[in-house]
Amino acid sequence: MTTEHPSITRFRDDHTSRGGTGEIVVLPDAVHTAALAAEALGCDVGAIANSLLFDADGSPVLVLTSGAHRVDTAKVAERIGVATLRRATPEFVREHTGQVIGGVSPLAHPAPVPTYLDSWLRRYDVVWAAAGHPSAVFSTTFDELAAMTGATEIEVA
Repeated sequence: MTTEHPSITRFRDDHTSRGGTGEIVVLPDAVHTAALAAEALGCDVGAIANSLLFDADGSPVLVLTSGAHRVDTAKVAERIGVATLRRATPEFVREHTGQVIGGVSPLAHPAPVPTYLDSWLRRYDVVWAAAGHPSAVFSTTFDELAAMTGATEIEVA
């Protein structure tokens, strides 16, 4: 009998409590990049919602972006009204999400994190995102992801 990693269990509980309807999949290998996740799931890399935590002058900001492109941090900082967005350190990520880089989910954080959702993801009927661990993902829709996270839709590129 294998035991589920505690971060996946926390994600599963939070996902259920928020009314998530998608499938949670634990893959045999870590999929810590959008390309690896897309390959493992057999989907377009653009359908992968990367959960990227940024440091906005000491405060966390989560950007859920399509794996098809990179976040323009200067444009996003301007759009959301912060001075700068910097790449978060692994310690900052773990402190604010309780998860590790490569497995950060849009849910199940110790405290609410301001979240922004890449409008590009609307192009996909099914979106996949990390489920709290580098080998776990879940399926959702753009609208469900927005509802579960309370995210504000923005253009990130």
